[in-house]
Parts: sequence; structure tokens; C-alpha cells
Amino acid sequence: MNDADDSESGRRRHATIVEVAERAGVAIGTVSRYLNGHPVRRGNRQQIEQAIGELGYRRNAIAAAMKADLTNTVGFMVPSLSEFHAPVLEQLSRSMRSLGRALLTYCHDANPASVGDALDFFVAHRVDCLVMDGRNDVDERILDLIGNGTPVIFYDNGWPGLPVDRVLVENRAASFRAVTHLLDIGHSRIAVLTGNITDWTGRERFEGYRQAMLGRGIEINPDYVLDTHWSETDAYSGMLRLLSLPEPPTALYCCNYNMAVGALRLLREHGLRVPDDLSLVSFDDVPLFQLHDTGITAVAQPVAKIAETIGSIMASRLSERGFNHEPHTITLNCDIILRGSTRRLITTGAR
Repeated sequence: MNDADDSESGRRRHATIVEVAERAGVAIGTVSRYLNGHPVRRGNRQQIEQAIGELGYRRNAIAAAMKADLTNTVGFMVPSLSEFHAPVLEQLSRSMRSLGRALLTYCHDANPASVGDALDFFVAHRVDCLVMDGRNDVDERILDLIGNGTPVIFYDNGWPGLPVDRVLVENRAASFRAVTHLLDIGHSRIAVLTGNITDWTGRERFEGYRQAMLGRGIEINPDYVLDTHWSETDAYSGMLRLLSLPEPPTALYCCNYNMAVGALRLLREHGLRVPDDLSLVSFDDVPLFQLHDTGITAVAQPVAKIAETIGSIMASRLSERGFNHEPHTITLNCDIILRGSTRRLITTGAR
């Protein structure tokens, strides 16, 4: 069997490294090691060579040759330079400078076409390593990068299934602790503004909320769960919906900074105060939260530690000793910063 047909264009497409691994019955990492000239077991080598022959797999020889010489540039691909991603960029850039490397940044705005353009950009610039928010819609492109010797590190969004390193935070556990704080001070009508539930991070943070509620025997009111897509605008609208309910919540958990800002803006415009009218906790801590009248209780991600860990993994991957290591998943702890945006609920018959 040779190259597969592209049914839409009528052209023949090249086999991918994942298809070679499947045909050979070995791990993708084993094929990658073989392609990059590292030793593999004789039986695996024979199976890989046979699969390459049957599939007509053609590695990008030019890109492979260029990998022999490092360019000392690192790709950093993000959906936006938000209040979370921008500090990571700053810390990582500082770390790369100390190692004699430059950081190339590309914001893709979560647009699939822009993601493809970003990957093309980084390939053209021959980056030594790619750091990116985890995605599950460009698997083959990422596998090809890995197969051609470019390490890939996911952060923020930890999609499983790809042989990449991951630097994550304890999204579920931190959310659980944040919501437990609200439960401990007497709230049971707790609403949540979630990120995209289809995102790995969005699901993990919602799952922490769900486990905290169910762990106290509290049935989750579906009217209190709004997917506001990490968006300030959607959170503003969602907050209006929550206040319009016959029995509005007494507390709110926002799964990121942007959504907390949207909720706070709606509350201010309606003359409502935190925590007098609504207790509020946010995932993501930013300096602005300290300037709020009461201060906003928040989950603080360890931004400096995230950048440091990414840099350590990268240095290992770009060394001969670390090239063949199995992928790492490192999960970092978060702190809950208690401020004045929550108060104990006093049950006096009124909300």
C-alpha cells in the first residue's frame, strides 16, 4: 500500500507518523526515535521499516537535517495575551533569555485556521521547541512536529492522547477547595460560570464545583450552571439571567478572571454589592482584584513556577540525555487567596 488518496482534492496525501506507528504496532515515540537516528530494538526497527515501505511514508528530510543545528528559538502559541497568558509569556521570555534563547509568540484567537497558520509559522522559523495551550484539533500536525524532532509542551489545557509533555495546575482540586469555602460559610445556592465545557480545563474546573456540591449532598440546580465560554460579555449576560431567577443564588464561582469581571460589572450596574448581596470567588488572581472595594477571593495560579517548569522540561528535551524520555505530566498546586468578597450566610428567613 502506498500513499493514501485525498478524496476531496484527488491528490495523494502522505502517510503520517501515527499511521506508521499503528501499522508497525509500536508507540509513536518509538517511531520518532527511529526517525531521529536513536537506537530501538531490532524487532521494532524491522516492523517500522516494513511499515514505512508499505505506506510510502516520506519524512521531511530538509526539516530533519535542519534539526541537527539548534536555532535557539522557541515557539509560544496562545489563544490570547490575557491576564493569565501574558504573565506566563513574560516569565517564560525572561527564562529563555537567561538560557540564550529567543521566544517567538503567535496569538491564534482560538480560530482553527489561525492555529494552522501558527504551526506553519513555527515550522518555517525552525523553532527548537513549541509551547502551546493544549488542543485536540491538530493532532496530526503535532505528531509530525514531534516526528521531525521538535518537542511540544502543552500548558493550561491538558488534552490527553498525544505524546507531549504537559505542565498543568490542579484545576479540579483548586475548584473543589474554592467552592468548599463557600459551602463552609453556609452557602448552598452556589452558581457557577464555566468556561467551555468542551475544553479539558473547562471540564476540570466544573468537575471540582460538581464534586464539592455533591459531596455535601446538595443537588445541582441546572439553572445555576452557565457555560459562558471564558468570556466577559457572556458572563455579563449570564449574571443577568441568574439575578432574574425566582430564587437567585447567594454565591457565585467564576471559572476565570474574564468571567468574574463580567459578573462584577453587571452587579455594579444594578447597584448590588459583593459580598453583601452576593458572595463571589474567581479562578485566576490578578492585581486588579486587590483594588476592588473588598478584594476578590481567588485561586492563584503559580505563573512563575509554570514558566520555570516549562523551561526545565525544554532544557531536558533539547539535551541528548532527555530526548528519549517518556512524556511528563507535571501538575502544580494553586493557592486560594482569601479576601473580602465572601461572607458567612446568615439564615434569617430572607436571602
